[in-house]
Amino acid sequence: MFDISFPELVVVCVIALLVMGPERMPGALRTLGLWVGRISRTFTAMKTEIEREIGMDEIRRQLHNEAVMDQIKRLEREVRGESANGANHPPAQVTPAQAEVRAPDATSTNPQPAAAPVQAAETHDAQPRA
Repeated sequence: MFDISFPELVVVCVIALLVMGPERMPGALRTLGLWVGRISRTFTAMKTEIEREIGMDEIRRQLHNEAVMDQIKRLEREVRGESANGANHPPAQVTPAQAEVRAPDATSTNPQPAAAPVQAAETHDAQPRA
């Protein structure tokens, strides 16, 4: 950062001694040392804080990326599972009657709702009770 060699430092000290005098030089050096220490500690604290923030952002980014990858893998498994069952077959949790109501025949031009469950209910109600 600063390229100050020993001879340059000696020249600065001699000039400071001539300007301030031998009485005030120890107090000035002590004050200068305190200020340099404070600046150094502040710089170190800021550096640590920035590194911690950068690390936290990186960890957040990693966690987000892992969550996205988990979702992608889950969706891939679901798609592979559906393609293994067949493209025209409904999911396993849907009953056949629900599948007929949900997905009418794709080949017909005028899809009709499934009437078989309704007719069965009507014939059951139409029978006389004995």
